[in-house]
Amino acid sequence: MTRPGQRSRTNRARCRRADSARFSAADAPARQGSALRTRRLGAVQRCGRADSAGFSAADAPTRRGLGQDGSVSLTLPPGLSGQAALGQDWADWLDRLPRLAVEVLEEWGLQRDGDRLWHGAASLVMPVRTDAGGPAVLKVAFDGDDESLHEPLALQHWGGRGAVRLLRADPGRRALLLERLHREDLTDLWDLDACEVVAGLYGRLHRPAMPQLRPVTSYVGRWLDALAAAGSDLPLPRRMVQQALALGRDLVADPASVGRIVHGDLHYENVLAADREPWLAIDPKPMSGDPHYEPAPMLWNRWDEVVASGDVRAATRARFHALVDAALLDEDRARDWVVVRSVVNAHWSVQDAARAGRALSAQEGSRITMCLAVAKAVQD
Repeated sequence: MTRPGQRSRTNRARCRRADSARFSAADAPARQGSALRTRRLGAVQRCGRADSAGFSAADAPTRRGLGQDGSVSLTLPPGLSGQAALGQDWADWLDRLPRLAVEVLEEWGLQRDGDRLWHGAASLVMPVRTDAGGPAVLKVAFDGDDESLHEPLALQHWGGRGAVRLLRADPGRRALLLERLHREDLTDLWDLDACEVVAGLYGRLHRPAMPQLRPVTSYVGRWLDALAAAGSDLPLPRRMVQQALALGRDLVADPASVGRIVHGDLHYENVLAADREPWLAIDPKPMSGDPHYEPAPMLWNRWDEVVASGDVRAATRARFHALVDAALLDEDRARDWVVVRSVVNAHWSVQDAARAGRALSAQEGSRITMCLAVAKAVQD
């Protein structure tokens, strides 16, 4: 029997395409108004949605890669090319990207598997065939994203257990060759069932952290410093800001806040269907951290469904408790992390508008409202 808001398994199975490449949700655009990323790459990257099915020739941008004979062989999707507006570092990387992708294809003996190109806020992704003819996915990511720096290290450490399998990597060029998964993610699964799937992955991914990983506390400490420096001008409830600062400082100082590999951005679109296992995690932002840091993205993604439920508090708390109970997390500690991450995410929208020298947009205002609603809902 299908629950309200859930497609039947038969219908969802129709969405699975064995010959399709799939990309991560950080590589994939998030649901409109719902996805907030942990990285500081701008609001477009945290909340944008683009067409993952390709693009029309009329919309094609001008950035192109050249083959060895000088012919054009790669054109970037327009949604990715538009990220040049985020700064000169982005523009420079986008100028290099077509040639870089072509070089990696040639050096690794890869052949493009069709004309499809996908992109997200921070990477170009394409389905390929290896020199042995096997299906795979080539991902080339923005080299200014420090939180994804150790993605290949984490994927190699997991060895395909609970996560997509890494086939080859060039960390210097941020190029990854990954096993090809289905394009079906958890967005069509009833949200509480999806929470149980993700909670099951926590235990497989939260292994002892490698020494190379940066501590989550180093990022959170920096974010809290920026929040505190903003003073009383923030369009956020002062009481909630002070609460987040106090909780965050305590968590940063706690030795238990580091020591385990955390994915950093594990939510519905970052878990894909596979053949060798039902579901696998993708697109980690690996850090040495605390498993209780993880649940927040599962609360603020698919937010339209929370609002449509008619009871934001009850719907948010149902997700929170489904995650905490299934993963055997400490409820109080997980709640503290949700409050801290939600307020920090709200502050990022304020920072984005300030950097652009303008007032908050309607979308940014909606994101702030959502973040504050999440923080309030998890508290008694």
